[in-house]
Amino acid sequence: MPHFAAALYRRPTGWAGEELELKGVEDLDGVIDEMRQFGDDADVQLLFVEEDDEWFAIVRLDEDGDPRVFLSDARAMESSELGSLFGEAATVAEPREEIHADDVQEDEEDDEDVVQTAGDPVGDADLMADLGTSGRQLLELSAEEGQLPADIISAVCERAGCLEPLDALRLA
Repeated sequence: MPHFAAALYRRPTGWAGEELELKGVEDLDGVIDEMRQFGDDADVQLLFVEEDDEWFAIVRLDEDGDPRVFLSDARAMESSELGSLFGEAATVAEPREEIHADDVQEDEEDDEDVVQTAGDPVGDADLMADLGTSGRQLLELSAEEGQLPADIISAVCERAGCLEPLDALRLA
């Protein structure tokens, strides 16, 4: 299955990026090793992966801390080796507080206010909160019907200020 993986790094001079080839990577440690080849001097390292316009994953490394992982659709764990790798890493992450549809006050005339969170996304939805996309916003983007993973990643990167290097990698 074709995938696109962009590693983006925030340094004092701004954001930079590299496209990564993840074939042959067997686990999250292998992914992190690939990321660190280019961004070991960065204060924030992000990896955005999308596969077949079906799902996306985000991996975040900060200077000090464990990797944080978000997978947009847990079903990718069953149909994709990469999806399985990111899903497994996302499920071992510290559990976030789940928002259930029953907990969201639903306006019967405006279904757009309800966030579908039961089931599909797994991992740390708050991993981009300090970069402009709250956990709730990331879940809303993931649940929005008709949104392609590339569009969601672009929206998240635009809010974080790293859309330019992402677009340069996509055009390369």
